[in-house]
Amino acid sequence: MEKKENFSEWYAEVVELAGLTDKRYPVKGLNVWTPYGWKLMRLIDEIIRCEMEKTQHQEVCFPLLIAEDQFAKEADHIRGFGDEVYWVTKAGGEDLDKKLLLRPTSETAMYPIFNLWVRSHADLPLKTFQLVNTFRYDTKQTRAFIRVREIHFFEAHTCHIDFEDAEGQIEEDLKIMESLAKKLCIPYLVLKRPEWDKFPGAFYSLAADSLLPSGKTMQIGTIHQYKENFAKPYEITYEDEKGEHRYVHQTTYGMSERLVGAIVGVHGDDLGLIIPPDVAPYQIVIVPILAKGLQDKVTLECEKLKEELLKAGFRVHLDLRDVRPGSKYFDWEIRGVPLRIELGQRDMEKGVVTFVRRDTGQKKEIDRAKLVEHVSETLREIAENLLDMASKFLLENTKSAASLEDIKGKAGIFKVGWCEGEGCGLEMEETTDMKVLGTPMEKEEYKGECLVCKKSTEIVVYLAKTY
Repeated sequence: MEKKENFSEWYAEVVELAGLTDKRYPVKGLNVWTPYGWKLMRLIDEIIRCEMEKTQHQEVCFPLLIAEDQFAKEADHIRGFGDEVYWVTKAGGEDLDKKLLLRPTSETAMYPIFNLWVRSHADLPLKTFQLVNTFRYDTKQTRAFIRVREIHFFEAHTCHIDFEDAEGQIEEDLKIMESLAKKLCIPYLVLKRPEWDKFPGAFYSLAADSLLPSGKTMQIGTIHQYKENFAKPYEITYEDEKGEHRYVHQTTYGMSERLVGAIVGVHGDDLGLIIPPDVAPYQIVIVPILAKGLQDKVTLECEKLKEELLKAGFRVHLDLRDVRPGSKYFDWEIRGVPLRIELGQRDMEKGVVTFVRRDTGQKKEIDRAKLVEHVSETLREIAENLLDMASKFLLENTKSAASLEDIKGKAGIFKVGWCEGEGCGLEMEETTDMKVLGTPMEKEEYKGECLVCKKSTEIVVYLAKTY
């Protein structure tokens, strides 16, 4: 498997060999979560839930079906998703009086109820989230975790007394994204999407974009400021301290199983996956090195290792399959287990265990008496190294360009001058065959000219090919 030679083929092969998903489900674009892949996704979900609880979000679970009249209330929203909707028109053999749809996202499912939940300023802020499946009929080529039609989706929905309070929520969301991405060892750029590419119905949209080895970017998270755009059609109002009724200001924050795709693409190598320790289904695999007549003795000591590590809070697997150690090494390297511990009779005689790091392949003997201490330190070093390597890759492949011709046919992320005019932005996309990702959330120092109209500007915009 040559990752650099053909990333697309490598990605598909690694996902299959590692057993993250089964693509043989007989409906195109709908994949089966296998035990190993689902454990990885659940560990990511647990981090998200922890972050939500720390910030006083309340978990909810809204129905899958949305009534057509509720979906149609927000004009921009329905235009944005109209071509991607799965419609339900029959129940048994009867035609439904009112068409229903499978949620592509949950604004139009949740906001009629927010109208009932919010009455006064004492009800605000309302901070909710849910982890559910959404459905979008994407006509592009499907790819596991990156482009699917049934999406494992996290979405936070909040209501606030005013624009400033909603802006404070967006700052909190960005901190949550930073904390999560650090645990996934995924660097990213936060960019404000251009007007023509913002979320349908939003006042503005921010996106977290990561860079994959193909040179294409992938959106791994989005944050939207709605102002009153959804509150007005859904009549979500509150009574302020003066007895006046005001519309709430709203935000959303969304991420999906693309986080798994980012882990696969950013960290994997020619041997298979490399999963960051914080979300690895197994952080450690123990492989006994068995010699004739000593199998029981070595196995018993490996069981003791496993119990010690489990008690210390690690996720650990003892591989007792009746196959050669080399086959076990191969299997667990493909699955990306961060740390392998080997133990044989010679190790026991010396009072050591052998550590093998998945990220570097480094192999060294560790004092058996200090097992837990060394495991903790090694997993921390692995996480730091994964983030450092990925950050270096992002930095080295984010470049400035003096002309649109310099970008044509190239991979990576490019920074260019822009007048902020939509016409110039769309011409950039057409000329380079890239997407305008947007402008940096934190303004960058820049003095130059728009690469299309040549007007002087202090605005820099990012472009890249995307998934």
